[in-house]
Formats: sequence, structure tokens, C-alpha cells
Amino acid sequence: MSNPQPIVPATQVLPAKLIIVPLVGKPIFPGIFTPIMITSDPDIQAAQQSLEGDSMIGFVMTKEAEPDQQPTGNGLREVGTAAKIVKRINLPDGGMNLFISTVKRFRIKKILHQTAPITTAVEYLEEEETTGDEVKALTRALIGEMKQVSENNPLFSEEMRLNMVNIDQPGKIADFIASMLNVDREDQQKVLEELNVRQRMEHVLTFIKKEQELLQIQKKIQKQINEKIEKSQREYFLKEQLKAIKEELGMPGDAKSSEYQRFKEAIEKLSLDSDVREQVEQELEKLSLMEPNSSEFTVTRNYLDTIINLPWGAPKPADIHLPRARKILDADHYGLEDVKERILEFLTVRKLKRDFKGSILCLVGPPGVGKTSVGRSIARALNKRFFRFSVGGMRDEAEIKGHRRTYVGAMPGKIIQGLKIVKTNDPVFMIDEIDKLGVSFQGDPSSALLEVLDPEQNVAFRDNYLDLPFDISNIFFITTANTLDTIPAPLRDRMEIIRLSGYIDEEKVAIARKYIIPRSLERTGLDKSSVKYTKRALLEIANGYAREAGVRNFEKSVDKIHRKLAKKLVSDELEVPVNVTPETVTELLGRPSFRGEEVKKVTASGMAIGLAWTQFGGETLMIEAISNSGKEGFALTGHLGDVMQESARIAYAYVRHVASRFGVGREAFENNQYHLHIPAGATPKDGPSAGITMAAALLSLVVGKRIKGKLAMTGELSLVGSVLPVGGLKEKTIAARRAKLKEIIIPKDNEADLEEIPDHVKKGLTFHPVSTMDEVVELLF
Repeated sequence: MSNPQPIVPATQVLPAKLIIVPLVGKPIFPGIFTPIMITSDPDIQAAQQSLEGDSMIGFVMTKEAEPDQQPTGNGLREVGTAAKIVKRINLPDGGMNLFISTVKRFRIKKILHQTAPITTAVEYLEEEETTGDEVKALTRALIGEMKQVSENNPLFSEEMRLNMVNIDQPGKIADFIASMLNVDREDQQKVLEELNVRQRMEHVLTFIKKEQELLQIQKKIQKQINEKIEKSQREYFLKEQLKAIKEELGMPGDAKSSEYQRFKEAIEKLSLDSDVREQVEQELEKLSLMEPNSSEFTVTRNYLDTIINLPWGAPKPADIHLPRARKILDADHYGLEDVKERILEFLTVRKLKRDFKGSILCLVGPPGVGKTSVGRSIARALNKRFFRFSVGGMRDEAEIKGHRRTYVGAMPGKIIQGLKIVKTNDPVFMIDEIDKLGVSFQGDPSSALLEVLDPEQNVAFRDNYLDLPFDISNIFFITTANTLDTIPAPLRDRMEIIRLSGYIDEEKVAIARKYIIPRSLERTGLDKSSVKYTKRALLEIANGYAREAGVRNFEKSVDKIHRKLAKKLVSDELEVPVNVTPETVTELLGRPSFRGEEVKKVTASGMAIGLAWTQFGGETLMIEAISNSGKEGFALTGHLGDVMQESARIAYAYVRHVASRFGVGREAFENNQYHLHIPAGATPKDGPSAGITMAAALLSLVVGKRIKGKLAMTGELSLVGSVLPVGGLKEKTIAARRAKLKEIIIPKDNEADLEEIPDHVKKGLTFHPVSTMDEVVELLF
């Protein structure tokens, strides 16, 4: 009998054909019992087909880590692992959980079916160099190193460590360790494809060393984190203990808790709308969650500090006592009767309305006439807090509306800052120099002021920093300006204009006696009875040193006199009381800034005195004309603007047109060049109001007659000889009075404006209203 064939276990009878399940993740190694979950329909179909046969199935890793579509046979690696399906569990979601026992490596010889279920012809691979001293040494090294890794890695269970020790084949030990290590899928596939056991173990040993290095770094990081956590926990427990001790002793708690409590109590007392209160409470909650050392904590604390310091409640009803208001205005300012009357009328209306909503005044006048002090007097008369800020040269709208809190160092605008300072929501706000607002790439502040000064919008004014609606409609706004020309029209429309004209000499003398001299004596430390001024001395200061619309230079001159007198009194050069005379003024102040000859005088034909308005008040102009024989022409000098040059050409055309009435022939113009000059040459001049003055000067030159000496005039001239109205008549009248003129020719249409000029200013002046240039001519000579 022949020898019987050896009995082979059923598990080692491996089929030549295998159904393949593609592995997108890492490969599976032989000699392992493991669960695997499959969810895709093609994979479930492959598993079911395998179970219907011998339950053998192949697992092969895909070439791409994340294939775009279901892998086919060409998308698989060559080497995979054959496995026996031991158990199947169907899952509720349609998937399948398989328990597999991996058996052996195989290489795909041929792909029999490209698409799912993928079927292949395979050959099984045998290991090489499975014995020898090097293999034994590597086996011990692997187990030893892996024990060290497993002790430091909580993911390795005790069962895994026992399995590793109990495996008797070196190749299987390498496979088992490779399957447990966190190694890249490509590296694991290389281990799977390596048939030489010694080389495979060397690869795995390299991976273990890398894993140990990573574990050491991880351990170091973990240690640092634990130290920080322990430190912060220790600090937290100590702080909590300290807080409890302080509570027991009745001492104040930590800074953050006390800040939170302070804000909470203050916010509860505020009269806030529900929406505003909700936002504020959210900010308070944010504060409670922040660390006191963080920058956000400081920003939020400053924000809440601003909120609790703002006057949110409704203002008390305004109580205006008109006789007291009149008394305060009279005590603070001399003259300005029309201005005081306008302010009292305004206050009367507010008294009847019982509120100040929509109250916006604009005080317009030259420098030094008391615009800012009038604003202070209004606040005193109303018994309200006063806040002033200047917008002259301001170029950033954030100055008005604040900066957003996202910026470092952000703060609210001037309006909210002012309310925070005065702590009432119905103060008097003075916005100085509103005519000098600038515009830049940072924004247009005048546009930002439109919302502030609009009664319809400022009921819910939103400052960029605050970002909450705040009612500023109860603020009484007063603005000041030297001229209205540079104020944008939309802004000008929102304000009620009150003009403050300049002062005449008599008013300056009275103001000096009542206000300037007592104030200056106090500043220089002199007794009130130590210095006495004569009226002529004060007039000398007004005419020689302070010939302006306001009294600022007058006050500077008085201060200078008192400083010099103080020095002489201290050095015993003078005895009290000191009587200040015109001679004393000249001695102490030096040569007058305005000499006597500067008073305009007509000394020859071709000269005429005109009246002009500037942002600094009224001025007198001496217009001069001469003729030189030669080719016909007309020249203009004196830094004249376009409008004034046109007026001069109209005046020349008119005079040439009417010259024949006065016996002047055409040759007077054809054979002469006329030159018109308006001093001072360095001062820019513009406007049409000198039209009749220039025509009068040219006519005086042509006819050879001198104009009356104390006569001044103002009015626009048309080409046909009509005299048109002009502006600034009050300021021009004050300038004429200051220049000691006696008669003024004005346009007929300006006659109604004379009623606005106080009688003491008009006293001694004769006004001649005219409609045509013919009427002007009758008054000239």
C-alpha cells in the first residue's frame, strides 16, 4: 500500500480564487482575530457571497487614500491578506459587523472581475529567513521595546501585552506589533509586502523607536500642561479660600467680584429701556467670565464705567425765571440789547413749552465780542451745567461720534464725554468755532454734527463707542462762528442765528470800566483803588491800540499797563493812587498801533471812503483813483477778488457812460489810463458792496471835484446805475462811528435794517438811503 496523504486542517485549505473587500484605510495583517465593519453595498454584497461559499475573503488596500468612486480591481495594491469570516452581525442601519480570523498573505495574480464584487486569482506567499540568531535577537528587542511603549501608552491593554508575549513565530510578532503602532498606511503596506522576516522586524523596530520619541515629546508636553493646570487650580482654590475668609471677616472681596458687584448695583439703579438694559447686562456677564489680567477685561470695564456714569434718567422740568435771567445777562455783558432781547424771547418760548428739545442757537460775530461768555451767561440764567468744546480745525468725525471699541484706546465722542462730565442730560453745550471745521480722509465732522443738531435724529443718537441709543434732544446747543459763509448749508439750516456786532468807542470805555479794569487789576495783584483811568485815557487805548470790533486787544493793553504800573509801584517809583491819562497810556504802551493819520480823510479828487464787512467786523476803505495821459486803459490794484474786480469794471463803464452830463468829453478816457487802488495792498478784498464807492471815486477824478470829507458809502452798483442792497450794515455803521464819520449813503432797500441798529450807535450819524447813482452824485460834492 502507498503512503496515505497527510491530514491538512480545514483552515489551511486556501482557495485559489478570492472575493476582495477594498480597504481605504490601513491594511490588515495575518494572524489576527479582529472585528471589521462594512457599510457600503458592494462590500456587503462581497461578504454575503463569501459566506455562501467557503467564508474565505481577501482584504487589499487601495492605491489612493481617498478614492473618488467605488474602487475597482485596478485600484488595488498587489499584496493583501486572506481571512476567514467567523461570525456575522447585521446592524440596524443596513451595515454588517464581521469577526474575521486573518490567515495568510497573498499576491493577486489576475483580476477575474474588475467591479464589485471584485474577484481575483491569487497565490499565497511564504515567509523567508524565519530562524537564526539575528531573528531571535530582533524578536527579544521588539518585545522589550514594545513593553516600554505599552507601559507609557494607555491605549495598549493588558490583553494586548499578553498576546504579544505568547506569540511564538517571529513574523507574526512583527505583524502584530505593526498592526498596533500608529504608522502611516504606506509604511504598514511595506511591512505587509516584506516576506523576509528579519528585514520586516528591522522595519518594525524603526517604527517603535519613532513611536518612543513621539511618546517622550507627548509626555513632556503633558507634564507642562499638568503643571500649568495644577498651578491654576492651586491659585483658584487659594483665591476661593481667601474669598471665604474675607466674607467671614466682613472684608471686601477680590477686585473682579467687587467690580462686578459695583457695576451690577449701578446698572440696576439706571433708568434704561428694556433693549438697552439687555445689551448692558450681556456686557456685564461677559465681564464676569473674563480674566482680570486680560486686555478685554479692561476694555469692557471702561465701557461699563462710561455707561453707569451717563445720565440716563429723564431730566427735571425746566424752571426758567425770566427776571433773574435778564439780571444775569445785564450783569455779565454791557450793551448787546438786541442779542439779550433775542435770548430772552427764546427763553420765554422754552418756559411755555417746558422743555429745551430742538434748542440750537448760533452766535455769529467777530472775535472778542463775547460769544463764548454769552453762552456761559445763558447757562447761568437757566441754572444749568455748562460744557464747552471747540471744533476749530477738527478733521475726524470720530471726535464727535466716538471710536469703535475694536480699536486700541477707543473712547466716546465729545458729546458723550461732555454728558459724562456734567452728569445731567439737559446741560448747555457750547460748540465753539463751528465755521472752522475741517474735512479729511478720516471723515467730515460737519456731517457728523448734522445728526447731533437735528431734533428729529438726536432723540436716539448712537455714539460709535457706546453703540446704544442715547437721547441728547434735551441738550441746549449753542454754537459760535465768526462767519456763516464756511458753515455747510444743511448745518446752518438747523440753527437759529443771532448776530453779535462789534463795539463802538463809548461801549468799549463802559465795558473797560465795568469788566476789563477790575478783572485785570485782580489778575495783576493791584488794589481796585490804586489805579484810576480818565475817559480820555480809555478812548486813547480804544483809538490808538485796540481799533477792532471786539475788546480782546483792549484787555491786553490794559493788562500791559497794569503790569508796568505794578513793577513801578513795587520799586517805589510811583505812589498810589495812580491816575492814568492819555500821556501815561502812550508812555506805558509805546507808540500807538493806529496813528491819527490812519483815520480816513479825503484830501483830493479821486478819493472816496467806503464801508466793508469782514469776519472780524466792519472796516472803512479809502478808495483812490488817478489818471495818467497815454493809451486808454483801466488798471486795478489792492488784492481784489473776482467779484470786486467786476464791480470796479461796472463802475468804470458807468462813469464813462454818464461823464458827458458833467461836461467831460470822450477824449478824457481815450487819451488817459485810469488806475483804481484800494489799500492795504496785502489784505484780500472781495464783494460787490464797494460798487458805488468806486464809481464815486472815478467820477470825482473825472470832474475834478473833491468829495465831502466825513462822507462814507456802501452799496452795489448795477450797469444802469441802480443801487442794490448789501449785508452787514450794523457792522459797517459801527466802523463808520469808530472812524468819526458823519454821513453814510446806504441802499434804499437797506433802510429797514437801520431799525436793528441801537440808537446809541446811530447817534451823530446821518443816513442817506438812495435808489440810483444819480442820488449818490447829488450828495457827493
